[in-house]
Amino acid sequence: MKKIKENNRRDFIKTLSLATGVMALSGSMVGCKENVDMDYSRVSQLKKPVAIAMWDFSWILRHHKFGEFEDWDQVLQGLAERGYNAIRMDAMPQFVAADTDGTIREEFRSHKTSWTPALWGNQYSMTFRPREALLEFLPKCEKYGIKVGLASWFLRHGTDRSQIFNEKDAVYRAWDETLGFLESHDLLKNVLYVDLLNEYPYWHGYDWLKSELNKRSDIEKFRLDNPDAHIPDGGEDKKQRIEEGIAIDNPLEVQFYNQFAGDLLKGLKAKYPELDFFVSFSQMDLDKMDLSNCDALDYHLWFEYFIKVPEIGQIHALDATLDHRNASATINKVWTRNKSQLIETMNGSIAKTARIAREHNIVCGNTEGWGSVNWYDHPELGWDWIKECAEISVDACLKHDNYKFICTSNFTHPQFKGMWDDIAWHRAITGKIKRG
Repeated sequence: MKKIKENNRRDFIKTLSLATGVMALSGSMVGCKENVDMDYSRVSQLKKPVAIAMWDFSWILRHHKFGEFEDWDQVLQGLAERGYNAIRMDAMPQFVAADTDGTIREEFRSHKTSWTPALWGNQYSMTFRPREALLEFLPKCEKYGIKVGLASWFLRHGTDRSQIFNEKDAVYRAWDETLGFLESHDLLKNVLYVDLLNEYPYWHGYDWLKSELNKRSDIEKFRLDNPDAHIPDGGEDKKQRIEEGIAIDNPLEVQFYNQFAGDLLKGLKAKYPELDFFVSFSQMDLDKMDLSNCDALDYHLWFEYFIKVPEIGQIHALDATLDHRNASATINKVWTRNKSQLIETMNGSIAKTARIAREHNIVCGNTEGWGSVNWYDHPELGWDWIKECAEISVDACLKHDNYKFICTSNFTHPQFKGMWDDIAWHRAITGKIKRG
């Protein structure tokens, strides 16, 4: 225990010295000084909440000439200036790891197949080098005092890589090889947690898992195809399907997923005991999820799921021919008319998340939320509603002492200029989060 504490102390001093040196070079790095003083712990050991920026794979797929992440130092400095002291990012393990045949590739080509605006990821066809990128990017996060939550959507991203997405144990193998790669370069000490697979059941690209869940969507058919399989109680008369993006679960699907996630978590926790692991959720009945192997609960919540206004779907469509004045007006009208009820519903969902986490003796948080899943800079759309939803939800989270990682929105990337440019707003809300 003494050795662990001494190692932590050395890591802290190293980070402190590095960040202090950086600040001496740039007087504008207001946020970095604050981040140096944060509690450098695994997510399960945080004393105060971290203000975590919802980042994804844009950090690498927009890292090119004319891309918003062209200059990583500039963006990370900007993030620290806005008060964020953690990020959630896609570590791209499906590209860091070897393919099924054992081939390790250093470079991939991501093809943009349409001119539909990309909110996240690449706007143009481009080339990326995941291993090289991690070796450069992760030390920069530490340099600016920003802890890192590693995650994965396990998507193809328009590349020609295909085998690994249908491999039975691909997620375990990809993460094992990625974490081993990072460990060999001493890059795990600034990792807050590892989210092994984004959002049960469908918001990821792991096709093997989707296929297995679909086989179980019709319980009677699965019983006929697998006469010796154990069918859990309560599922005999249900023939429910998982619709894209909406978790309509049945006992057989839940049983399979809990087994899959449990085995995945147990295997990697045993191999990397110094790290915290979990799988994230959205639109799922948490009472049915086995959280016994999770070190934290990341449950994504948005007001739009409670509003259910069709016009939000128009915004999601990213269709430049649509008149967003109508959508904006409708959303604002419904929000204003039903605000009290909607806030009560969100407060209840946040309270339930905190309760379930407490029952499992783990911390909780949210790396994606709070107003809408999709929103963007458009002359007929404003950011006030997104900001108001964030302020309401953050206040609700801070009522629960086990909410330890809290985002401000889905739009903390520099490509969302309407949000990114409001530095004062970011500093106000992240300051509130970090005070706890």
